[in-house]
Amino acid sequence: MTRRSGSLGAWAVGSLLLTASVLVACEREPIKPEPVAVPERILLTETAFAQLPDWQTDSVAEALPALRRSCARLLGQPSGRPVGPKGLAGRVLDWQQPCATLEQLPAGDDAALRAVLEAGFVPFEVAGPDTAEGLFTGYYEAELRGALRPEGVYRWPLFTLPEDLVTVDLDLFRADLQGERIYGRVQNGRLVPYYSRAEIDDGALTGRGLELLWVDDPVDAFFLHVQGSGQVALPDGSTIRVGFAGSNGRTFYAIGRALVDEGRVPRNRASMQGIRTWLRGNPQKAAAVMQRNPRYIFFRRIDGEGPIGAQGVALTAGRSLAVDPAFLPLGAPVWLDTTWPASDRPLRRLMVAQDSGSAIKGPVRGDFFWGAGEPALEQAGRMRQRGTYYLLLPRTVAERRRTTS
Repeated sequence: MTRRSGSLGAWAVGSLLLTASVLVACEREPIKPEPVAVPERILLTETAFAQLPDWQTDSVAEALPALRRSCARLLGQPSGRPVGPKGLAGRVLDWQQPCATLEQLPAGDDAALRAVLEAGFVPFEVAGPDTAEGLFTGYYEAELRGALRPEGVYRWPLFTLPEDLVTVDLDLFRADLQGERIYGRVQNGRLVPYYSRAEIDDGALTGRGLELLWVDDPVDAFFLHVQGSGQVALPDGSTIRVGFAGSNGRTFYAIGRALVDEGRVPRNRASMQGIRTWLRGNPQKAAAVMQRNPRYIFFRRIDGEGPIGAQGVALTAGRSLAVDPAFLPLGAPVWLDTTWPASDRPLRRLMVAQDSGSAIKGPVRGDFFWGAGEPALEQAGRMRQRGTYYLLLPRTVAERRRTTS
């Protein structure tokens, strides 16, 4: 979704044609080389699958659909194109063989998928400049009630992307601004910041025909903006899926932190559920609090599977992870080692880096996609866990790293 605050919410790995005996023969003994920094401020340390916590116990086959979706997206690109920041994950050519093998695997066979991953990939522990531990949060696909026209309780619009929203890639003007981008609108021949949430709430876009849908709850609409993707149930019983189309480029502001600092919400209740409860219980104050977050999301209708992540593929509940694409390659398998929301119970499983988010920044930072609706919100809203992860790179990429490090 390039999600929440923007973005969701989608993203990996086909012909090794090896027999089971050959796959087993390809296993490596644990090695402990010195960490190698690639790219700046990220450290990758090669390890072995046997060193991954609970590698043998996860139901890894649940991640196969996500892997296949990411593979299809990846292999649709030119074979020489770099994968990940500064070609961290090699080139598309390096993914062709392992992706072909994944495509041939039967569904539901954990042992077969484990063997293929062990034969075709090498795990690397990911660390920042100071630590391998980072923060892992959760997100979900919101469910709302809405209508195609503003009638009755359906009074809060979801807007499509405005035609006057200008995106500027600054590296086109200065090489030292690589990857930097600003958003705005032209006013009297000058580029100015695009309308804030408060300005849009006050009618800055009214009358321009940009309304995609109208929903019945401004708080649900706000959380849809934070998550970046959702399903809207219409009065006739049908459902429309909406996804991230763009943002106004304003910086995301976490209203939950402000509510805690101001004593409005106890720290132990500062989950998504707790914040939503406070907003609904304080309707006279809610609008002003939500407008403290100036970032505003524009939506598009999504037909077919979804939600769609930043890699451009449908996300898989419990197996898609949002990461910072400035450090990790979208589409790559990742072994996650963290804990279940609000507990010390280990949560260790195979994920696929398929999404990004405006608040997901840094070499060790992840957002766990839990799925849709209230059960997913229950997990996502409470998740704020410490953990680590391991990036799985094609064996050809790992072999080149050994020769150049």
